Amino acid sequence: MAEGGGPPEPKVQKSQVSSDLKKELKKGDTWYLVDAKWFKQWKKYVGYDSWDMYGMGDQATFPGPIDNAALYKDPQTPDSLHLKEHLIDELDYMLLPTEAWDKLVSWYGMVNGQQPIARKVVEHGMFVKHCKVEVYLMELKLCQNDNLENCVSQQFSKADTIDYIEKEMRKLFAIGEDKETRVWNKYMSNTYEHLNKPENTVQDAGLYQGQILVIEQQNEDGTWPRGNVTNKSSSSSSARNMEMGTYSAPATRSGEDSEENENDAGSSNEPTPTIGTPKSSPYINSYSSTYDYSSERGRGQVQPGLCGLSNLGNTCFMNSALQCLSNVPVLTRYFLENHYQEELNSDNPLGMKGEIAKTYAELIKQIWSGKYSYTIPRNFKTAVGRFAPQFSGYQQQDSHELLAFLLDGLHEDLNRIRKKPYVELRDADGRPDDEVADEAWKSHRLRNDSIIVDTFHGLFKSTLVCPECSKISITFDPFCYLSLPLPIKKERFIEVVLIRMDPAAKPMQYKLSVPKMGTVQDLCEALSRLTKISPDKMVVTDVYNHRFHKVFAPDEGLSHILDRDDIYVYEVPVNTCDDPDTLILPVYMRERKVRQNPSYNYNNVSTVLFGTPLLVPIPRKNTTYEDLYRIMLQKMSRYIQEPDSGDEWYGEEIKNCVKDGVIGDDDMKNDNIDGEAESEEDSSQGNDSHMNDNSMSDDEVNCDNRMFSFHLVNSYGSAEIEHIRDDDRPIKFTNRSYLALDWDPKAKEKYYDEKQAEELDVDETVNATPMRKRQVISLKDCIQLFLVKEKLGADDPWYCPSCKKHQQATKKFDLWSLPKILVIHLKRFSYNRYWRDKLDTMVEFPTRDLDMSEFIINDGHGYATYDLIGVSNHYGGMGGGHYTAYGKSREDTQWYYFDDSSVSPASEDQCVSKAAYVLFYELKGSRCERSEKQTAQANRKSAAATQSSANCTEDNGTASSGEDDSMEIN
Repeated sequence: MAEGGGPPEPKVQKSQVSSDLKKELKKGDTWYLVDAKWFKQWKKYVGYDSWDMYGMGDQATFPGPIDNAALYKDPQTPDSLHLKEHLIDELDYMLLPTEAWDKLVSWYGMVNGQQPIARKVVEHGMFVKHCKVEVYLMELKLCQNDNLENCVSQQFSKADTIDYIEKEMRKLFAIGEDKETRVWNKYMSNTYEHLNKPENTVQDAGLYQGQILVIEQQNEDGTWPRGNVTNKSSSSSSARNMEMGTYSAPATRSGEDSEENENDAGSSNEPTPTIGTPKSSPYINSYSSTYDYSSERGRGQVQPGLCGLSNLGNTCFMNSALQCLSNVPVLTRYFLENHYQEELNSDNPLGMKGEIAKTYAELIKQIWSGKYSYTIPRNFKTAVGRFAPQFSGYQQQDSHELLAFLLDGLHEDLNRIRKKPYVELRDADGRPDDEVADEAWKSHRLRNDSIIVDTFHGLFKSTLVCPECSKISITFDPFCYLSLPLPIKKERFIEVVLIRMDPAAKPMQYKLSVPKMGTVQDLCEALSRLTKISPDKMVVTDVYNHRFHKVFAPDEGLSHILDRDDIYVYEVPVNTCDDPDTLILPVYMRERKVRQNPSYNYNNVSTVLFGTPLLVPIPRKNTTYEDLYRIMLQKMSRYIQEPDSGDEWYGEEIKNCVKDGVIGDDDMKNDNIDGEAESEEDSSQGNDSHMNDNSMSDDEVNCDNRMFSFHLVNSYGSAEIEHIRDDDRPIKFTNRSYLALDWDPKAKEKYYDEKQAEELDVDETVNATPMRKRQVISLKDCIQLFLVKEKLGADDPWYCPSCKKHQQATKKFDLWSLPKILVIHLKRFSYNRYWRDKLDTMVEFPTRDLDMSEFIINDGHGYATYDLIGVSNHYGGMGGGHYTAYGKSREDTQWYYFDDSSVSPASEDQCVSKAAYVLFYELKGSRCERSEKQTAQANRKSAAATQSSANCTEDNGTASSGEDDSMEIN
């Protein structure tokens, strides 16, 4: 097959490409995106997977030219810079290194008019290195300083440098080489940052999607329109190193007290505040300055705590979580009074070298200084991104995930345990719950002792029961928050098109309500209720580019069906391949295209798919060419007209070009897809004598007024396996046969009514507004569901120590002890590899007097009533939306609404909405309202006692039981 420049043998292809795919991501390398459906078909063809080698080398599985049409935003004008949104790796596309891509292109080529989708590998993080392919480029808005309204959008890679962007801007705005220029990062209408390090990348500079960059040209007299940027020595206050319109509180070095460095600076004469090069922590990149890029709008006396946080580009999730934590009184007092400095644990290998705690402390001081109406949390964002690469970019993230990372990071940075002892976890083994719980809490405190543990950690009981031997395992585990499921009936709507067996019936479109995690059988039953067609007489397919992309099995999960899929359901007389009398034959429509080649004085004939594919029942035995032709005419009788006898619609030129023409694979105009449905042809299929795929016989010419001829093809319809001869002999079909009806262009034009063929009726369910019953869900309903016994999933089994194997055990949680600050996460987002969704159901929760005592199984727990102090909200759907927060100020006990840089008063009732995502509750009573001095004193005693206990454990191998080790949750 390698002769003539074609692909090498499948085994060779597999060996070469699989070797290339082992290449690791390396910063700066180029990788390519290829449509996952095409790549899966290629894997079938070369027998890439050991469990799927049946069609290896079979022309039925030949993938054809690489087709990335499904990845482009506009397939009609394929542009590698503009891709569809929310593409998923390995589901929508595969990533190939340059070496593998070059091989595949040389073997198969690309569909005409498409551009390769090349992307760079970028590196995330400073201490934790993490490489990934930058699939989506960043769009920046470029403008000139003297014309800020005229912005031009252009896409850049995160690996592009500021110097490269400046050169592009100079070319874009036709700025001469003799002109000096500077580039500014525009945050707001009057806040700018000078990008003064040309070698830094877009990622280093912290630029984000939609960021406005301004290029400034130097005046003739050597001055700059925006004024000169001053760079003082490091001993000067950082406030003096910035060209600001008003006073800006200084940046501090890591470990320095910001109050010691504070200097007042007079207002600049410059009308527009700008930011020069700040003094900062040695770990902060050169573009990060102080948190508060002050401006005329940001400066002014405000109530402490009512300080907005500017959006740095999809950072509303971070701002929401920070505002909620800021309104936790005990934690904020701890940082404002500098108690954190006494407990910094920079040497903790599980921590963040103290950086998270220090940058969070500085931010809290800015928020509670009472000097600014908003501040820019740039340093904090940079610090988080260094230690958690998933937050290093500027894509929308989850406020709860950020909160979980932050609480864990603060805990490890402030852990009073300097050397963690080894603690062996023990099962209950029939011991009383009190004893086991007390032991578990002491063990936890031996390794974890911080303000976060004091404030946010509770304890729950976990009970596992083996279904085989009834072994009961009881453990007590600490928690930092409760993630509660929502007790609602989860449904989704899927639109389908029904193709009935009756040829006169138009296709009908329906919208079906099905269980979100149901099966294809559920879909068939829902359609059956509307149509009275038995579910076992239905075949559910995914039709893509006029082909069957997939035929679904009844037990297949609906999660495999995406909203963008075109689902066609076919009514069939039998739905089994074992029926002895009837075969369900997949049928494609193809039109022959004749292309003249004057250079070589011959014509090329290729085919292109059109219309909706059919599933046609035919007799399994004794079907001749004439029988098959009549069956197809009858099946299409609604939208085709049969020629009258003597109606010679074809011409001599058609005869000649068909007789003499050549159909080559390279001439195929078809779009290729993944034929996941079985498409491998049986070796005994068809007649014994096979014709050359590139030739056409006389009976293909419509000498007897036949409008189309028959070919057996692969599942794509792109490769011809065998031409079917009209010789009155029965045609042999198998369960893997695919048939193509190759229409003559003139016949199609005259007798095929495309408009009628594409017409469909629309059922009232499509336009009907779904009647959703308003479910009244309370927070307590969610808690009760969380505490219900459940069976572990097949992918999450438990290892039973008695059976010595993994089991799908039953699991139950019970609450034993609750913390001072109870964080409740409502699990609104559900997703898997194929499905993403958000539940916007209203959950009613109390703002005062949440009594948790009814859910606590510990009789000695005591008071457990909470008041709401903060809410993180999410508006919108999956993969986007917007986060805000409600917070109850400790200054005046009033509620406020935090929307990025904006802060406004709010009522208590407004906090309860269907956008509520993470709830913050504070334990009522004096125990939670102790002064910070008392807390700090208790913490120091606890740290000394715990460390002493840890040392004792190391020396003696057992933990001492002292008064200071007793459980103290609330």
